[in-house]
Amino acid sequence: MLMITCTELAAKIAELQPDLPAVEVARICLLILNQADDAADLEDPQTLRTLWKGASLRLDAAADQHAAMMAELDGLGSNGPVRFTADQIWTLLRAVKIQSQTIELYTGEAALRS
Repeated sequence: MLMITCTELAAKIAELQPDLPAVEVARICLLILNQADDAADLEDPQTLRTLWKGASLRLDAAADQHAAMMAELDGLGSNGPVRFTADQIWTLLRAVKIQSQTIELYTGEAALRS
């Protein structure tokens, strides 16, 4: 059984998306390894491509969610010290949920139990 190394996986990801910065290649590698049932399966180009597309989409979605939530949180913080409204509390709860989803994305384990 052949086992792909992190260096080999990173090289394959860089081939699939040459404009990707090294830190993004590392993130995609981590997500792919968390997704793969067996790292040996990553030797198959079709399996790797499928996992790469899924990981890239999830990473993009997480980045978009994070950016939107940060904009909402910045809006909350600019009001100064005030009593929180129900909408502001829901914004904070959504922020916690998005952070837990980001942790789950990288670890492959649920950060919060619903």
